[in-house]
Amino acid sequence: MREYLVVFTVAAAVTYLLATASRVAAERVGAVAKVRDRDVHATPVPYFGGLAMLGGLAAALLAAHHLPFLSTAGDVAYDDAVAVLAGGAVICLVGVLDDLFELDALLKLGGQLVAAAVVVVLGVQFLNLPLPNALGGTLLLDPTQGPLLTVLVIVTTVNAVNFVDGLDGLAAGVVAIGAVAFFLYAYLLAVENNVTVAIAAALLMSGLAGACAGFLPHNFFPARMFMGDSGSMLIGLVLACGAITLSGQFPPGAITEGLFGARAGTHPVLLPLLLPVAMLMVPFVDLLLAVVRRTRAGRSPFSPDKQHLHHRLLEIGHSHLRTVLLMYAVAGLVSFGAVVVSLFAGWRSLLGVSVLAAATAVAVFWLPRWRGPTV
Repeated sequence: MREYLVVFTVAAAVTYLLATASRVAAERVGAVAKVRDRDVHATPVPYFGGLAMLGGLAAALLAAHHLPFLSTAGDVAYDDAVAVLAGGAVICLVGVLDDLFELDALLKLGGQLVAAAVVVVLGVQFLNLPLPNALGGTLLLDPTQGPLLTVLVIVTTVNAVNFVDGLDGLAAGVVAIGAVAFFLYAYLLAVENNVTVAIAAALLMSGLAGACAGFLPHNFFPARMFMGDSGSMLIGLVLACGAITLSGQFPPGAITEGLFGARAGTHPVLLPLLLPVAMLMVPFVDLLLAVVRRTRAGRSPFSPDKQHLHHRLLEIGHSHLRTVLLMYAVAGLVSFGAVVVSLFAGWRSLLGVSVLAAATAVAVFWLPRWRGPTV
């Protein structure tokens, strides 16, 4: 665990330092977010946060390779991590071009598909789907199904994160919370199954959480810079790939019991696939609603608007800062709640998560009536 903290710290420190240089570069080449009707910022803000985050992730992986314990991780772990970093570099480049020239939506989608294909070609893909024993156990995927499912998961997650990146600090904070939750899940699962905790999923999630944490001081309200598409698409890809590398890591029977002997039923078998969805439940719901809303209006599903969930929270009376913090709370509730309920089964876990869910719902709907919007 201590070496993973080192990985987190290296990613955070390098990202924080590189962000300053990235901001200056963005200002010099004119890669700035202009003020538009659907935006909430009042002055132009530079992009290129993704470049700093990519540098932080690369530094974290390099540091891990030289740490006493993590350096013993097998070639598969580091090969997977390097494959994800390569795909991340491709999608970060696509995002940089979009930040500079505002690429057409279909062209940007093509870049996302290319980045996902790079990850697949380098060996990171679904090989099987873990299913409950009642449904026949593990479902083996053929050479066509595995790559297609992998690309679908990556592209969907990338766009979900991209959609939620609408307020200062929102996407970085939500993904950081989700990455920490997924790291704990992967780490505890490895410990419970008596295998090495030096696995690609834990390595990627610790680096991702660090990169997001290092970027937040530059991006938190009021933001001095934005991550732009170069950042939102990068962290979405890394988050999705963390789940993909974990799938198939453990046999289904190994995770049908909760930790410490608590009976958890059969749903933990699917958690490597469901947890990323849970972590990004709000962005995924936002993505689905946006597609339905725009297609019903006869518009492209990629056409921008100002009706995302965070915009609606602002409309009902929450301040910019409070909206971000509430969405952090929802992300934490869903992410850590999914881990706790699945791995620590029992009525106490359900009760605790239910109480927190009720408190979050009250905060969302009651705070605007209790006091007016604040900064």
